[in-house]
Amino acid sequence: MSQDDDFEPHLGRIRTIGSKRPASFKSQVLKATNLAGGKAPAGRPRRFHGSRVGRGAGTGRVLSARDRLTAFRQRRVIVKARLVRLDRAKGYDASRAHMRYIQRDGVTRDGQPGQLYDATSDRADGNAFIEQQADDRHQFRFIVSPEDGEQYDDLKPLTRRLMSQMETDLGTRLDWVAVDHYNTSHPHTHIIVRGKDDREQNLIIAREYISTGLRERAAELVSLDLGPKTDREIEDRLRREMDQERFTSIDKKLIKDMDAERVVSAAATDPFFQSLRAGRLQSLGRHGLAQEIEPGRWQLAENLEPVLRAMGERGDIIRTMQHAMTEKGLARAQDAYAIFDPNAGRPLTGQVTERGLSDELNDRHYLIVDSTDGRSHYVDIGQGEATEKIPGGAVVQIVPKPTQPRTVDRTVADIAAAHDGRYSIDIHLRDDPQATEAFAETHVRRLEAMRRVMNSLDREADGTWIIGGDHLDKAAAFETQQAKSTPVFVNTLSSLPLEQQVGSDGATWLDRQLLAREPEPLREAGFGKAVTEALQARRQWLISQGLAHEEQERVAYQSNLLSTLRQRELNRVAGQLSDELGLGYVEISSGERIDGIYRKSLDLASGRYALIEKSREFTLVPWRPVLERHLEQTVSGIMNDSGINWTIGRGRGGPSIS
Repeated sequence: MSQDDDFEPHLGRIRTIGSKRPASFKSQVLKATNLAGGKAPAGRPRRFHGSRVGRGAGTGRVLSARDRLTAFRQRRVIVKARLVRLDRAKGYDASRAHMRYIQRDGVTRDGQPGQLYDATSDRADGNAFIEQQADDRHQFRFIVSPEDGEQYDDLKPLTRRLMSQMETDLGTRLDWVAVDHYNTSHPHTHIIVRGKDDREQNLIIAREYISTGLRERAAELVSLDLGPKTDREIEDRLRREMDQERFTSIDKKLIKDMDAERVVSAAATDPFFQSLRAGRLQSLGRHGLAQEIEPGRWQLAENLEPVLRAMGERGDIIRTMQHAMTEKGLARAQDAYAIFDPNAGRPLTGQVTERGLSDELNDRHYLIVDSTDGRSHYVDIGQGEATEKIPGGAVVQIVPKPTQPRTVDRTVADIAAAHDGRYSIDIHLRDDPQATEAFAETHVRRLEAMRRVMNSLDREADGTWIIGGDHLDKAAAFETQQAKSTPVFVNTLSSLPLEQQVGSDGATWLDRQLLAREPEPLREAGFGKAVTEALQARRQWLISQGLAHEEQERVAYQSNLLSTLRQRELNRVAGQLSDELGLGYVEISSGERIDGIYRKSLDLASGRYALIEKSREFTLVPWRPVLERHLEQTVSGIMNDSGINWTIGRGRGGPSIS
């Protein structure tokens, strides 16, 4: 027998001829992953992005997939989420401020303050909840707003069931408190969740659960309570979408169905959806967002979605303004409503009609200002804490926050350019012998702030900063970033509305307009017309008081008019306070020292004043914003022509707040 017949058999898995090769263990795992809501990697592995890290990732994927199958029938719920870091410096102060904010007056159906509750009690202790978070790294904040929330007499049971389901999905007990708000057209609930699980470990919730899972769980519960949407409800909603000036579900379907040339057909197998598509495409055509290239075939504009979203936002704003102005009896023509653009760089003067919330989760506020240009403007003022409380009817000036580099940035750039791209306090003092160390330190603080926010500056171990030739561009980018949270400055010109200024004994904004070389330009419409009439009435009042007189068809005013009016008002208010406090009033002159306790601020026609009290007397001096942080504290200072150089605390060693 030849050696070719010598072989050793190796037995393998038995299979029939023509059958497929059994799947490997890896293939079986990937198949099971797909069935669970995941996707097998095709080609190269996908880049890790962390969306599936944390509790609830699998549940979020399953609910997301199911959402695409039940979108029409399921009740809709909007869920907004935010993760807030709790650093010891500012985090807990911000957390307390947020807790006070969601419990503010006027949020219940009867206008009462909001009431905290939790899983077991209708009256939760907010302070105790915050104290529990002393060592927490973060907390979660949610706003849950059912589309049909007005059908609930009480949102507490829904919230508790939702949080119980969330605990099941995440596999941990949750510490949470909530407040229900009924002060908008859509009742909603603010929920704060502690950032620790039941083992006191950091609570990490998967992004997919936050973005999709929680919303779908809430929609499940609402659909269970109210029943799924009926065919009639679905059809009515879709019909309303045909002519809406916003991005709708019909638009989303059209974009999905378009080809590479952005061409889509109006045809559909169902007659109802055929009419929807055709009607919506006709509406988009009227707005220049679609063009019929042949019968039944339309080409969609490149910017269809962003334009429609912007139109929807603008429509919501205009409706908010119309409602506010109508409530105040100040309804305007459709073309008299405008949205203030800070990028235009022009200030705006007018009367505050309303202050409200545009984004409760991020605490963004707006003002509606009836302006001297005859129009009513919607002004985004950013985060609420950046703008002090403004009384209704106050006259304000809105000034866009500048985004150009500051003088301090130009100084740093110039010094660095002369020293091989380096800047430090020592380099600054050598370059400018007239500069003080304290002055140079302000430049370093500016660089520290830019590095902390933008992460775009390098600092060497010895404290020397590396400054590139694009430093001014970085400074401008930093200012632009800062302007996102506070896009404008709001300067209160008068806390009194026009009708109260006309007969006031103080130095009013109307008086300053009468004496100004370049008074505010007025349009004979809206608030501009009201100011014109108020100025005429104020002139007559001043004449009746002997503070002005008519001569040769013009009005001549007393030379010291503003100071005379200011002194009149201070004397009157001081007399009232003296009776109220049982203390004598002492007037402070320039160059004199002020010592006492800052008790409160007073909004007068002549401006805001601070009441400084001593043991047997008190005085009234011009108020400064920095004083508000030192209420009921001892302050001292020297009065001068430009203001007061304040010192906090007893003795001369206290910190200066000039």
